[in-house]
Amino acid sequence: MSKRILVIGGTRFFGLRLAEGLLEAGHAVTLATRGRAADPFGDRVQRIRIDRRDRKAMAAAFERTTWDLVYDQMCYSPRDAAISTAVFAGRVGRYLMASTIEVYRPLRAAGRAAFGEDDLDLSTVEIGLDHPWDDPARAEVDYDLGKRQAEAWFHRHPALPVVAVRIGHVLSGLDDFTGRLAGYVARVRRGEVLRHSQPPGASSFIHAQGIADFLRWAGEAGFTGPINAADTGALSALDLHRRVGAVIGRPVRCEPVPGAHPPAALSAFDFATPYVLDTTRALALGYRFAHTDDWLDAQIRLHADAANQTQSAA
Repeated sequence: MSKRILVIGGTRFFGLRLAEGLLEAGHAVTLATRGRAADPFGDRVQRIRIDRRDRKAMAAAFERTTWDLVYDQMCYSPRDAAISTAVFAGRVGRYLMASTIEVYRPLRAAGRAAFGEDDLDLSTVEIGLDHPWDDPARAEVDYDLGKRQAEAWFHRHPALPVVAVRIGHVLSGLDDFTGRLAGYVARVRRGEVLRHSQPPGASSFIHAQGIADFLRWAGEAGFTGPINAADTGALSALDLHRRVGAVIGRPVRCEPVPGAHPPAALSAFDFATPYVLDTTRALALGYRFAHTDDWLDAQIRLHADAANQTQSAA
């Protein structure tokens, strides 16, 4: 049955894949964005140009509409969560917030083998609505804090049927705007040394299409609350470095950095302790994730081929 679905965000990376999948399933999709990025959907979607952080504008746009499902790709703080509660309460069948593995960041020192949803007690998370959440200079450093507090807001103000999808590190091909996998490929191609934690801690990953598929499935399900989403086959930074070398046929160089170290000295996804998502809840609800072996090598080749083409054209 076709549903009325609002996607806040949805114009890049896995948000594009999510919107495409919803359209293919026959749903009526509306994209709410700032209008800064074009999308490829033509007249297949409705569009609302909106600043998601402007409470008055959000209320004016949505307070008289109802939605079977809302996907919020742009909820980055408790202030954003408070706007959603005020605007969508009583008007939404289900509300899915894109959260992140980073909400577990304060727990990493505990040295758990994997983090389950209940390991993070949202009732103990302090909420600071007056924090400078809108300061772009603080966006990266406040990322985990904002997502954690957004989840805590929804937990304490249960006016919406919220699902907080805690997503592992997302990797993809050339649509991956983060440049992290491309950076590993570039390092190996240049023959650079990877400085890495010793021992190296593995972490959880998921392909961009994989998280889009999971979000669509979660939208059709009936559960609420937090849920972890990651493919099986955790990888450390060292694993990833070596995998790139094996795929593109280049030797790799690495240098262990034991003990404490400044984060800036090491690469993306480098952790001194395990940083893995336990996906038992999703499994119990009937979802089966892929394995990183199913897709990682193909994504590495995409980045390597693009780099080769750029080099040839230079």
